Amino acid sequence: MPKVKKIPQRLCVGCQEMKPKKQMLRIVRTPDELIAVDLTGKRAGRGAYICQEPDCLKLAKKGKRLEKAFKTSISQNVYTEIEEELVKLKKN
Repeated sequence: MPKVKKIPQRLCVGCQEMKPKKQMLRIVRTPDELIAVDLTGKRAGRGAYICQEPDCLKLAKKGKRLEKAFKTSISQNVYTEIEEELVKLKKN
């Protein structure tokens, strides 16, 4: 009998739903306090995941959920970078 492969699940900071990790976009706070989009999913630091839906980003921004996850303030530039990455992912 073949083993069933476990699919890693992550919680979206926007909609608060558990979804497969591969369908999510990882945002990371690096050890030097830089916040960036992690396309590889392997960058060192504290990670938070968000769905590839623009509505989830709006919810996360409105509720300051990324700021709570990282325990730091997040500039508008970071949100703009996340939006651009979501647009790129939607095109693919």
